[in-house]
Amino acid sequence: MNATTALHLVCPHCATTNRVPASRLADNPNCGHCRQPLLTGKPLELNVDNAEQHISRNDIPVVVDFWAPWCGPCQVMGPAFAQAAAAMPAVRFAKINTQTETTLGQRFNIRSIPTLILFIGGREIQRQAGAMDTVSIQRWIAAGLQKAGQ
Repeated sequence: MNATTALHLVCPHCATTNRVPASRLADNPNCGHCRQPLLTGKPLELNVDNAEQHISRNDIPVVVDFWAPWCGPCQVMGPAFAQAAAAMPAVRFAKINTQTETTLGQRFNIRSIPTLILFIGGREIQRQAGAMDTVSIQRWIAAGLQKAGQ
């Protein structure tokens, strides 16, 4: 991807798809519709209504944490996932609660939680089951991006 490439970014606030020049990602672009930041550095809660749009319409990598509130390892990994999101603002971090979003858990064939899946262009690049710390999450994402040639 070069600096003049226009990327599609789905707004985490209003779900509008925005075209943003790749060279402007570091400028903290705002949504053209709601004027809120497109890159928040915080995990976004996805549900059956918005998951497909965020996973398939974002031209930036999307990392999804499949979790449940009763899962101890999920609770332990939650802060590490949020810290990784803050450190990697050009990657969309999202969470799907498999207890309330059972159809999404089934659709993505989630067998254990927590499970992380890295998507690029709507395509699954890699997945990892089990809790990880912040540095491990960042390394895992970097390895997936390298594997995908990003």
